[in-house]
Amino acid sequence: MDGYFQHLRAPRPGPTEEMIPYLQVSRPLGNGERTGWYLGIEFSGRTQIALARTAEALKVSAGLNPHPGPFRTHLAPGESFATPTIFIAAFCGDADSAGNQLRRWVRAVLNNPVTVRDAEYPLLVNNSWGSGMAIDEPRARAMIRDSAELGFEMFHLDAGWFRGVGDWQPDAAKFPEGLAPVADEAHAHGLRFGLWMDWAQAGFDDALGAVSIRDPRYRDWLTTDAPPRWKPADPFKGVTMDLGDPPVQAWAASEIERVVHDYHLDMLEHDGYVVAQGCDRTDHPHAPADALHTLHYRDSGFLWVCGANATDVSYRATRAYYDIYANLRRQHPALLLEICNDGGRMVDFGSAAHGDYFSISDAYDPLSNRRAFYDASYVLPPAMLESYVEKWPAARMENFLYVLRSGMMGWFTLMLDTTAWTPDQHAAAKQAIAFYKERLRPLIRQADLYHVSPPPDGRHWDGMEYFDAAKQQGALFAFRGQLPGDGSHVFHLRGLKPNALYRIGFHDHSSPGYLASGSSLMDGGLQVHLPFPESSEIVLIEGVV
Repeated sequence: MDGYFQHLRAPRPGPTEEMIPYLQVSRPLGNGERTGWYLGIEFSGRTQIALARTAEALKVSAGLNPHPGPFRTHLAPGESFATPTIFIAAFCGDADSAGNQLRRWVRAVLNNPVTVRDAEYPLLVNNSWGSGMAIDEPRARAMIRDSAELGFEMFHLDAGWFRGVGDWQPDAAKFPEGLAPVADEAHAHGLRFGLWMDWAQAGFDDALGAVSIRDPRYRDWLTTDAPPRWKPADPFKGVTMDLGDPPVQAWAASEIERVVHDYHLDMLEHDGYVVAQGCDRTDHPHAPADALHTLHYRDSGFLWVCGANATDVSYRATRAYYDIYANLRRQHPALLLEICNDGGRMVDFGSAAHGDYFSISDAYDPLSNRRAFYDASYVLPPAMLESYVEKWPAARMENFLYVLRSGMMGWFTLMLDTTAWTPDQHAAAKQAIAFYKERLRPLIRQADLYHVSPPPDGRHWDGMEYFDAAKQQGALFAFRGQLPGDGSHVFHLRGLKPNALYRIGFHDHSSPGYLASGSSLMDGGLQVHLPFPESSEIVLIEGVV
């Protein structure tokens, strides 16, 4: 019997490295088939799954992480304690068989039904990070107009719009009329309007209404005191507040509601370090820290605290986070919620029940996007998996499409100033967006997904196959790596009916189309020819009635 751990790493290694809380175990049946079971935790705090073998028996434990421990929590009179929800299921087949079964369950049970029924989900998004922190109203309005021309469905205003972290008012020098007119302009062009916000952080702004680390009224809201003369690594980061502290939760809920209402939002993204995993305050509801065994360190631009009370801190912060978003959802049923958290820190089943999609990587190059999608798509619906696509060297049109398609296997968000594209790139992107809406999105929403190559390494070929058995339609995303002289590759398709006939078409006309049986496509394989490194093709599969 062997074990399979599906995980998604944080952007940097070290103490803050995180994984999707999921375990899969399978064994061969002796006839080429496999059977097994999987287990997951619906929680965004500190959790642990442990597997141990004794002779022929396996023992698994799952729940809150007891380390560094011992785990303790303090309950006030009348307060209750609920352990995280654990799910477990059996399956037949390989990891893709388990994944297709699990993803259907996540869509049906955990995902917001309003979002799943939205015909435009997953959306095509143009994000203002193409202008970085320099974004202002004229740039935003120009990007909105070009987004509508290209066929995007949402304009996402990223970091740079606010006066300061903890001071979530528009920067009057950049947005003199505020954000509502920008949102209204997006709506007038048929686009939804989304906004970046790091609402669990306090900053340095001293303006009226700002949550500043220098203000004694808010000092106790923080997970720890900032060192003297400390400055965050980036202008969009601050010091984390402990959401498990009732005053912090109340402020966050009120401030988020104000932002959603006043700025006419259709989507809210939260970034940063939302669920604290350590706090050294002694007057918060969580168990107190042991001062002698509490570690303070810096990672990814944040101040982190790690001690024996870390799991209780994260438990209470997670419960508060869920309450805030559940109440927000009740007030705004159609509001979309993006879970970023430094690109992959909170990709889990608890978040899947409280948000609509994840940023799965804070590295925006084509290979990193495909790697992150390859891993996370084993257990989570592809429509939830957002890739950020930024500028990447594209000497030829084939390379340009390779960049776009590396982020188009799930939720596609572009972080480029499209007004800087050449006319040919603009035309190619417009066609790719239209094709995504017409042929790819229906598969991303409903079809089964198969990992038909090893994990992407950038040198060799890699590919992902969608196939909808009910409609007998599918698509293969084929990517060629950097190796010279490696101009063709054979992919063995999955999920087809062996005796059925299928029409194979190459979207970029890299090869002529043909008819083939399901058995030949699965056993003999489908060959793709691409003459240029870092290029791609989308192969369409359609059953012949």
